[in-house]
Amino acid sequence: MSDKPERHEFQAEVRQLLDLMVHSLYSDKDIFLRELISNASDALDKRRFEALTQTELAADELGITLTADAEARTLTIADTGIGMSRDEVVKNIGTIAKSGTKEFLAALGTTAETKRPELIGQFGVGFYSAFMVADRIELVTRRAGTSDPAHAVKWVSTGDGAYTIEDATRDHAGTTITLHLKPADAEHGMRDYATDAVLRDIVKKYSDFVSYPIKLGDDTLNSMKAIWDRPKAEVSEQEYKDFYRHIAHDWTDPLRTIPIRMEGTIEAYALLYIPSKAPFDLYSHEMKRGVQLYVKRVFVMDECKELMPPHLRFVKGVVDAHDLSLNVSREILQKDRQIAVIRKQLVKKVFATLEEVKRDKFEEEYLELWAQFGPVLKEGLAQYEAQDKDKLLELVIAHSTHEGSKLVSLDDYVGRMKEGQDAIYFLNAPSLEAAKKSPLLETFRAKGYEVLLFSDPIDEFWLEQAPKFKDKQLVSIGRGDVALGTEEEREKTKAEIDEKQKELGDLLAALRVSLADDVKEVRLSSRLTTSAACLVADEHDLSPRLQKMLERAGQTMPQTKPVLELNPNHALVGKLKSVFAESPADPRVPLFAKLLLGQAHLADSGQLPDPAGFSEALADVMLRAV
Repeated sequence: MSDKPERHEFQAEVRQLLDLMVHSLYSDKDIFLRELISNASDALDKRRFEALTQTELAADELGITLTADAEARTLTIADTGIGMSRDEVVKNIGTIAKSGTKEFLAALGTTAETKRPELIGQFGVGFYSAFMVADRIELVTRRAGTSDPAHAVKWVSTGDGAYTIEDATRDHAGTTITLHLKPADAEHGMRDYATDAVLRDIVKKYSDFVSYPIKLGDDTLNSMKAIWDRPKAEVSEQEYKDFYRHIAHDWTDPLRTIPIRMEGTIEAYALLYIPSKAPFDLYSHEMKRGVQLYVKRVFVMDECKELMPPHLRFVKGVVDAHDLSLNVSREILQKDRQIAVIRKQLVKKVFATLEEVKRDKFEEEYLELWAQFGPVLKEGLAQYEAQDKDKLLELVIAHSTHEGSKLVSLDDYVGRMKEGQDAIYFLNAPSLEAAKKSPLLETFRAKGYEVLLFSDPIDEFWLEQAPKFKDKQLVSIGRGDVALGTEEEREKTKAEIDEKQKELGDLLAALRVSLADDVKEVRLSSRLTTSAACLVADEHDLSPRLQKMLERAGQTMPQTKPVLELNPNHALVGKLKSVFAESPADPRVPLFAKLLLGQAHLADSGQLPDPAGFSEALADVMLRAV
C-alpha cells in the first residue's frame, strides 16, 4: 500500500450536503456531538456483540473519551469500538446511506427554518454535522481483530467536496475523530467546543443514557443508567424525552412514552415511544424497522423486527429480554416462544395507548397522529394474517357525508345508523374531493344514509376484504347492487326499475353493443338522482383502481370491465330514448354512448381512458347541434 494519501471525490449528494453544513444551515450546532457519540456507541455495541462469538475481538475497556485542546482549537472523540477497515471507511463516510438521502436534501429546501435541526439524525448523516463546527476533520480507525497497529486508516477532509485516505497506526482497535474547530461565534450559535464546561453540558443533555462511559479527563460525564430498568416514578419526563432523542435521532418530543415491565413466567423490560411526527423514510424499504433488543442490558440487535408488526413500525424503543440467550439469531427469534409472548404484550400496550389518545385527546392529538400514521396502521387491515384487526378497526377514522369535513370513527357511524340498516356504507375514490362529488352518493344523501369516504391507496386493499365491525359488514356503494330502505321501499324501487327496463330495454342493448369493448354491462341505476350516469364494479370484481395498482406492482390480473349505470329519469336518457325510437341506426346513439361513458369516468376518477376518442365524439355532437 502506498504511503501517499489517496484523494477521493465525495458522491454528488454528499458534496451538496457538505456545502449546506459548512455554511451553517443549522442554528443548534450542539447536536454534532450527540451524533458523533451516538455513532461511537453503535461501534461499541457491535464490538461487544461480535466478541460473544469471536473472543479475539474482546476489549479490556469499552468506552468513549473526549479530549479538548483550547490552545490548538481541537476536539477529539475516541472510542474502543469495532473500528473500520479501509473499504468500510470509503463505504460509510464517502457515501450516504441510500435510505432517505434525496428525501433529506429535498426536505432542507421545504422545511421551515425552525424545524430543520430535527432532520440531521433521521437520515444517517450525523457524521457530516461535524462540519458545522469544524473546518477540518481527521479520522483514524482500526478494525477490531487486526493485530498490527499499522493496519489503521486515516481519513481527512476539509468539507470541500473531497477527502484523502492513507495508511496510519493506532495502538488499539476503534476510531478517533479529531475536529479542528471553527472560532466560537455566540451570535450564530457556535459555542466554544474546546471548553470542558460546554462539553459536560452537551453530554448531560443528549447522551446521559449511553451505556458506555463518556470520559473527559478522569471524569465520567454520563450516568450510564438503563432507563428502562428504573421505576417510572424515578424517571422524569425530560429524561424520557432525552432518551427518545438518543435512540430515535429525532429532534421533536414523542407523542407518548410507554414504560413496560413483564414479570412472572417471562422477565422483560421495555420502553416504547410513539413519535409525534412520521420519519421521512416511513414508506421506504430501507427504513430501520423494529425496536432495539437487549439481553440483560447487553445490546444484541438494532432492528428486531420480530418484536413489532410492520404496521407499527413507527414505534421506537428498547426491549430488554432477560430470559433470552445472548447468542440469538434472527432465525431463532422467528421461532422463539418468548419473543412471541413479548411481542403480544408490546402490541397490546401500544394499542391501549393509541386507544387512550383517541378517547381522551381526539381533537388535540389523535387527528394529527392519524394524519401521520393512519395509512401505516391500515396496512395491518390489508394483511390476511394480522391478529389485531378488531383493534385496528377501533382506531380507524374517516371523512363522512354526515359530518362534512370532520373525521369520524366506525363507532360514531354505527351509533347513527338508521333503523333497519344492516351495513356500514363506504366509498373509495382517488381523492377526498372526488369522493365528495361522486354521483354514487346521490341516492344515499337523498334518503339520509351516511357514507364513509376513503381515499388513501391502502384503503383499496383492506376494504377489498369486506371486513366487519361489530357484526356490521362494510359495504362499498360502488359495487354490485345496493338496496336501501325498508323491505317495502326496496320492493317499490325494484318495481320502478323493472318498469323502466321495459321502456328502455332495446336502447340499453344498443348501448351495450356500442360499448362492448369498454364495459361489462349497461343497466339502469337506483343510485342516481341528478347525474346521468355512473360507473360501478360488479359484485365480485376488483375495483378498477385496485386492478391498476396491482398491475403497476407487476402482478398479472384478469381484465375486468366496469358496469355503466344510467339514470332512467335523467333528461339526457329521455332524449336518447327518443332518438333511438325514431331510428335505432341513428349515428348519434353510439356518440351519446361514448359521451355518457366519458362523463361517468370523469365523475369516478377525473380521468378519461381515451381522451382523444372522447374529444372526437364531443366535437361530432357539437357539429351536429350547430
